[in-house]
Amino acid sequence: MMDSSREALKPDERGLGDARAKSQGKLALALGVIAIALSLVLGFVYLISVRRLEREVTRLSQQTEGFSRLVERAQEQSQMLAQQASQAAANAQAAAQQRDLAKQAQSNSEVQAQLARQQAAAEQQKADQATQQAEEYRQAREAELAQLQQALGQIAETRRTAMGLVMTLDSKSIRFDFDKANVKPEYRDILNRIAGILMTLKGYTIAVYGYTDDIGTQTYNLQLSRRRAEAVRDFLVQTGISPTIMSTKGFGKSDPRIPGNSEQARAANRRVEIAIVDSKLLTNGLLVVPK
Repeated sequence: MMDSSREALKPDERGLGDARAKSQGKLALALGVIAIALSLVLGFVYLISVRRLEREVTRLSQQTEGFSRLVERAQEQSQMLAQQASQAAANAQAAAQQRDLAKQAQSNSEVQAQLARQQAAAEQQKADQATQQAEEYRQAREAELAQLQQALGQIAETRRTAMGLVMTLDSKSIRFDFDKANVKPEYRDILNRIAGILMTLKGYTIAVYGYTDDIGTQTYNLQLSRRRAEAVRDFLVQTGISPTIMSTKGFGKSDPRIPGNSEQARAANRRVEIAIVDSKLLTNGLLVVPK
């Protein structure tokens, strides 16, 4: 009985198993479709994500490049600013050095100016002293020449000149004969008195000038006037006056004392003049003839 009942059940079980199999197949198919759909969806989502990532990567790459460029620019600007800062520091240092040099130069200039002022003051003081000494010397010489003029004026006519005194020995004091140069014995006392006064002089030069009248040639009269000057000079040297301070010169018939051809005029023009000149008025060692 049991065997028959099993056999009776087999067809139904077989149908049921087929149904299950079909259901499972459909389920598997559905699952496969779902899996494929999910795969497609996931693939699409992945693809979208990948593209989005690519775009993001591209954007980030572009931003990175931009940042890199900004960084490069910043570095360049930083270098440029560093160079500018270094140049500014160098300029500041140079300016400081120039300022220090300027201060030093100003200090040196002030020192030099002070020295110049001191030197100028010292030179001014020397000039003032020299002026005072010159004035004192002039006053002393003036007083001395005034006394000398007074003393010599008692012997013969004596006049002041810009450089000293000129004493005229004409016919009123010493008379020279016509065409003669010798000093007559009667006039030696006058020359001795003159020599006594001249020997007291210090710092003076004595020049003796000879003249003639208008008779004769100029050449002959120049020689004659020079001999007359030498005759007076030689007599004064014999009295003790140093010949080193004396000089002679003949002027012939030039510069007559009294114009005319009368005997009185000619006697007055045959004369000798003695010039007494301060030694400081000599020029290049040559006596300047007073007029």
